[in-house]
Amino acid sequence: MHSRSRCKRFHEARRKGRHNGTGKRKGAKNARMPAQVLWMRRQRVLRRLLKKYRDNKKITKDIYNYLYRASKGNLYKNKNVLIEAIHKIKAEKIRENQLEEQREARRAKNAIKKEKRVNRKLAQMGMAPAAEPAPVAEQSEAKPAADAKKTSKK
Repeated sequence: MHSRSRCKRFHEARRKGRHNGTGKRKGAKNARMPAQVLWMRRQRVLRRLLKKYRDNKKITKDIYNYLYRASKGNLYKNKNVLIEAIHKIKAEKIRENQLEEQREARRAKNAIKKEKRVNRKLAQMGMAPAAEPAPVAEQSEAKPAADAKKTSKK
């Protein structure tokens, strides 16, 4: 019977990273840990995260599709970088929606101001301000009549 204590101590040191310098290595880097295996592991981690986020409705399908293709294209080094990218994209979408709402509110306010200004000008000139757009209704009725004339000539 022989003792395993020295062997256990040596393996414990190996776990801590000792005795693994360049002089102890036999075999190329790719032979010791293939790059393809690392790539597959990384892709599986990133895709698993994306699927989980999509299923939990944290990201929409278009964001999922963009991030899936970007991760396949080696854009994200690891899971944390991908999570940061997701937060950044979501924040950007929220910001765009807020800006669009502000634009719509500004347009509506400007349209009201313009209508008031036109009515005020008409009142100063002595004309009655148009309460409803009557000319638009006349134009829509005039077009079918013109179409009817064209069809009757044929």
